[in-house]
Amino acid sequence: MALTTTQRKILVALSDGQFHSGSDLSETLGISRSAICKQINTLDDLGLKYSAISGKGYRLFQAIELLDETMIRAHLSAGVVSQIAAIDCLDVVDSTNNYLLTHGQTQPALSQICLAEFQTAGRGRRGKQWVSPFGQNVYLSLSWQFFCGVTALAGLSLGIGVCLVRVIKALTGIEVGLKWPNDIFWQGKKLGGILVELTGDMEGPCSVVVGLGLNRALSDDEATAIDQDWVDLHRILGHKNVPRNKLIAELINELIPFMAAFEQEGIGALINEWRRYDCLVGQAAELQLGNNIISGTISGINDSGHLLLTQANGETQAYNSGEVSVDIA
Repeated sequence: MALTTTQRKILVALSDGQFHSGSDLSETLGISRSAICKQINTLDDLGLKYSAISGKGYRLFQAIELLDETMIRAHLSAGVVSQIAAIDCLDVVDSTNNYLLTHGQTQPALSQICLAEFQTAGRGRRGKQWVSPFGQNVYLSLSWQFFCGVTALAGLSLGIGVCLVRVIKALTGIEVGLKWPNDIFWQGKKLGGILVELTGDMEGPCSVVVGLGLNRALSDDEATAIDQDWVDLHRILGHKNVPRNKLIAELINELIPFMAAFEQEGIGALINEWRRYDCLVGQAAELQLGNNIISGTISGINDSGHLLLTQANGETQAYNSGEVSVDIA
């Protein structure tokens, strides 16, 4: 599903969050005021909240920054641009990961990138819903082909987490943490997450689709479906929030070189950096493995990126999968 040309023009005009009269919109877009009103009503289908007040006009409750491929590319380094096959900016999609899994054209040493304004079925790990309102947050997926097998990609999501932390810190100065294996937290609240999906042979080659969800601006109404404490960059930074297209570009600038080097370098060079961002270490936790729950204290990660959990008997074991529950402080 894509916006009509008129819908997009109206959204561009209203994106500043200020009032715009029907007559001004009619003159700017070259269509009747009744047509403007009809198009405005379709914004409900996108979940966009707006005001329509006689004598003042229309305005969105919250300003938005629409995806702009030209602006994104302007912030990309030349080396990164040479490693991108395509950047697909979609208005509406079920899931950016699904899009690349079904429509992606994976090529060695080239990444295809999918971005969306709105996801109708955004998802995180274990099929959990990822709340994805229109025009506010970052919904980004990128594909990469590796010649190695699936087993050689252990720790990939941890390295991607380090990339996200680097970008957030560089652009905002805020300190965020990592919750094993792939969540971004700020002061005990979830800011973002990573979903890595692999296809291919155990011995190689294999293709990877990396999905990133980063909360940039969420309203309380939009976040009612989130089942844990959450935060967004707007709540942290206020009016100093990072421009959406620049944030996306800098994420790509960090991720593409990491993906290109991972097959040769692995996670080893980033393990200690990941440990610095670890927001679980030392905390009591429960690890769910299928129907089993193991209780203990988080003791960090080993050099392979596996979670270390110390049980009450003093025994420490490493785990490469599972769902961690902990009261993050």
